[in-house]
Amino acid sequence: MSTKLFVGSLPWAVDDQALQSAFEPHGKVVSAKVITDRQTGRSRGFGFVEMENESDASAAIKALNGTELKGRNIIVSEAKPKS
Repeated sequence: MSTKLFVGSLPWAVDDQALQSAFEPHGKVVSAKVITDRQTGRSRGFGFVEMENESDASAAIKALNGTELKGRNIIVSEAKPKS
């Protein structure tokens, strides 16, 4: 079963492909999506990455949380379900 991760503090220059590329060395990425503003199309500074399994997700969190991506330190954690 796949595990969804929240990725915060993303630089504006990061798109879906760059986000996926950052996570691929840590396991199989099912999907990567940078959330954008509906009106402007500009990044909102966060996104979600879906990893194939829980062990890949844990490895990605340990490896990437607090690390620099294109000049900003990103936050990586397990996504909370919508309430």
